[in-house]
Amino acid sequence: MDPAAVRSILVRAPNWVGDVVMATPGLRALRNRYEDARIVVQVRPGLEGLLQGTPFIDEVRTLTSYHRGLRAMSSEARALRHGERFDLGICIPESFSSALLLRMSGVRRVVGYAGGLREPLLHQSVPVPSSWGRRRMVARETFVLGLMHAVGCKEDDTRVSLATTEEEEASASALLESHGIANTEPVVALAPGASYGAAKCWPAGSFAEVGDHLAATGNRVLLLGAPDEASITAAVASAMKQPAVDLAGQADLAISKALIRRTRLVICNDAGARHVAVGFGVPAIVFFGPTAVEKTNLNLESIAVFETRDSCRPCYRRTCPIDHRCMTGIDPQSVIPEAERLLEASFEATS
Repeated sequence: MDPAAVRSILVRAPNWVGDVVMATPGLRALRNRYEDARIVVQVRPGLEGLLQGTPFIDEVRTLTSYHRGLRAMSSEARALRHGERFDLGICIPESFSSALLLRMSGVRRVVGYAGGLREPLLHQSVPVPSSWGRRRMVARETFVLGLMHAVGCKEDDTRVSLATTEEEEASASALLESHGIANTEPVVALAPGASYGAAKCWPAGSFAEVGDHLAATGNRVLLLGAPDEASITAAVASAMKQPAVDLAGQADLAISKALIRRTRLVICNDAGARHVAVGFGVPAIVFFGPTAVEKTNLNLESIAVFETRDSCRPCYRRTCPIDHRCMTGIDPQSVIPEAERLLEASFEATS
């Protein structure tokens, strides 16, 4: 499309924290192609803070109709249609409802990947490479850039990036200070939850064992999690012999990303915290169980991947139907040396 003819762009973002972070190379490419257009990104409720401060988008807008049915969707579409009219819409999720909302909102040209019931709703259907397979076994950065290439973006830069605002940084500092942690203290974060499901979670006792070692060697340990992950972080804190600061439910996503930005190391499951760490160049140790690295195999320079060779993985189940061997088989004692190595590298890089 001719950039001069595109004044406003609406991007329907993915629904998971990690996928939104991995969409940032595509959003950056979109800005570089359509320099003068207004770019608005729609996110599901709860993800609003993730992209705040990002310099290559103009507005983050919450989907008020998310999972609320057709009547709510019609109301949201009507508001969009009678407000800002968008010349171009990028539908990243491969869902019927996402494409339908863009069409109902009066977006003049809706672009998305071909396939399924949503295809008739698209003005431009982008072919899906057969090599990706049914499970779309391709890095999410590449997946999103494929859509951007279809609307004239030429970039292939897959580096992810996030930003924070002054308000987010101030809130993060205030939260740490309220728990007796100064800005100058070395901080590491454990994020033992995963909104995808329990199958993604390394055992609480294993997190506790590594957390104890890090605390004993002079690091302040933060436990991060959403409100519905409070029982998981509490289990880790209870199992630890050393003190840890449990912040589950005390920080929204915007403040959590500011907390992660200032940590020396993040230890987590294959979930959102891992991607936020990458967005700020923070080293991370990541445990893979039911999921495959192939979908997120870019931007691994500062990531240490731990996984088993069990024949049942990747299964992509939310709960394990057997004995969770893909996670229980990862020994905490094998993780500790890697944590020490990454901390040493982080110290050298900042000194």
